[in-house]
Amino acid sequence: MTLKNLVTLLLIAVVAIPQAKAQLGVLNDLLGSINIQGTVLCSSKDNMDINGSANPAFSNAQVQLLCGGKVFSNARTEGDGMFSIMMDPLVYDLSSLLSGCNLVVATPLSNCNSKLPSAGALVSTLRFVGISLLGTRTVANVNPSGFHFMPST
Repeated sequence: MTLKNLVTLLLIAVVAIPQAKAQLGVLNDLLGSINIQGTVLCSSKDNMDINGSANPAFSNAQVQLLCGGKVFSNARTEGDGMFSIMMDPLVYDLSSLLSGCNLVVATPLSNCNSKLPSAGALVSTLRFVGISLLGTRTVANVNPSGFHFMPST
């Protein structure tokens, strides 16, 4: 097979992938996943996942992945404030995810501490932290860069 034929076949495959996503099977396994995970703390200040933090975890909070003003996915935090969102790279590629998406905690902070604001949200940009293998699948790992309180306007 010549290089020109190989390039043509690859181009056809790239164009056909979004249309045949439901039928990908093994090909989808080779492409891997994007895992967005982190911890949300019950605080309106310095809401970063720092070891030894005095802030308690924000359990049962809804975390939304917002891209271009649309919610693409969401998750709930566990008792320890941790959440995880698995993304298919065919739905939203890693580069676009890092440059055009944010994590938003939709649950009011007053749900974890009545002294905290009931209006506004915790918002974080995303950062790429590395690649790992899950069996034979490649997983791109993404974390929040740090949640910051944004008052509602």
